Amino acid sequence: MKWVKGFFIGSAAVLVVSSGAQAADLPLKAKAVEYVKVCSLYGAGFYYIPGTDTCIKLGGYLRADMGINTNLMFAGNTVGAGGAQNRFGNAFTWRSRADLNVDTRTATEYGVVRTYMETVFSWTSGGWGGSGNGTTTYAGGDIAAGGQLGVYYAFIQFAGFTMGKAVSQFSTPWGNYLGYNIFDGLVGGGGGLTGVNQFTYTAELGNGMSGSIGVQDPTQYYQAGILNLGVAPTAAFGTASLGYGANDYGGTTVPDIVGRFRVEQAWGSFQVSVAAHDNNPAYYTDQASGGPRDKWGWAGQLALSINNIPTGPGDTIDMQSVFTNGATRYNIQDLAAAAGVNTIYTGVTGIGYGFAPDAVFGPGGQLQLVSTWGMRGAFNHNWNEYWASSIFGAYASVSYSGAAKTFMCGVTIPAAIGLGVTTCNPDYNIGQIGANVRWTPVRNLTFTTEALYTMLDQKYQGAATLVANPAIGKPAGSYNLTDQSTWTVMFRAQRSW
Repeated sequence: MKWVKGFFIGSAAVLVVSSGAQAADLPLKAKAVEYVKVCSLYGAGFYYIPGTDTCIKLGGYLRADMGINTNLMFAGNTVGAGGAQNRFGNAFTWRSRADLNVDTRTATEYGVVRTYMETVFSWTSGGWGGSGNGTTTYAGGDIAAGGQLGVYYAFIQFAGFTMGKAVSQFSTPWGNYLGYNIFDGLVGGGGGLTGVNQFTYTAELGNGMSGSIGVQDPTQYYQAGILNLGVAPTAAFGTASLGYGANDYGGTTVPDIVGRFRVEQAWGSFQVSVAAHDNNPAYYTDQASGGPRDKWGWAGQLALSINNIPTGPGDTIDMQSVFTNGATRYNIQDLAAAAGVNTIYTGVTGIGYGFAPDAVFGPGGQLQLVSTWGMRGAFNHNWNEYWASSIFGAYASVSYSGAAKTFMCGVTIPAAIGLGVTTCNPDYNIGQIGANVRWTPVRNLTFTTEALYTMLDQKYQGAATLVANPAIGKPAGSYNLTDQSTWTVMFRAQRSW
């Protein structure tokens, strides 16, 4: 019995010890892991990338646009099928776009290291162009490509330096959208808001003042054209060139040099921008013939923004003016028109046109730089927290040198469009005025309606004898040289996030 009693007591002790050990092995409630941590160093919307000291912010928008009486989104009907103002012009054009941007920042002993990327995915409807003999083919749009992928920005900022594709330092903070406008093609100042490759240093001077100096790639956005007037017009080429020759660029050998001084304070902002632009032509005909020497052009811009004016809280007046010589794209910016070309018809008997290259040259001659000046402005008013509107306008003037006019009006223009021109002057002006109304029913969702009128003031008089242009259905014949105008109405729905 003592043996049995000892066995049970021992077994009970083992069970107690065993159960205590098992209880000790049971998992405790795990501490919550904070997978995403808010980063408050750089404003709202930033989060720490897990396991790092780098903060990241995602943003973007989705946009649906429709333009009435336009073939381009949205540069106006001043060239091609739109400028024809006949059945080849679209009654409307659609575009859908999605934008994604990624902003990362890391604090270091040298200051903040920042990277920024913005991409856009677009789908734009096209139009129909003439093929001759009463047939047409689909032209433009994104059907064949299944849409378009664009890279607006891709840059690194470190210790005051900006390296990569970023907004041109010449441009104002509002660029060509000073009236919150849909229309892309306002003249009268710098653009480059879709980014230009650059290497820039910016110094923060205190009290809202900063200065920047750098170089940028002119190839994509800042070469308006070097026209070789020695290219003889042919039956097929004459109408296209209208006596202005054809592009004759050499390689890009020197980047544009850009400087900027800006003051940003509670009252608004003020900016001075300058740029130097090298024009490097190719040959008169080929390497054996040689060619004109390169020549530097320049651009200068003043800009002013006034905040909190008496008309209401948040209202602003924005304005700028620019002068260029041999650097046209700093006035008639990259989204205004290809090489500054404007060719607008009226009916079947009228035409007005103007070209705005950087320079022209004739056989054996040197570069003749083209001069321009321009201005743009806007008044932005908030009616209440839901409704706002803007009135905006722009103007640009293009002037050729005396030597250029002498050769063009004495040789190339009569050879291209006949002797019916009674007053020959390639100078021209272009004016634009528009207004929009914006409704924001909920935060970051805005509906915009906009109308814009464009006027082309050309200096020719008489008639141009033109060959047929089947691409836009224009027959050969005599066309009166007159001022022209066009209009467009645009609608937009945009959700930003």
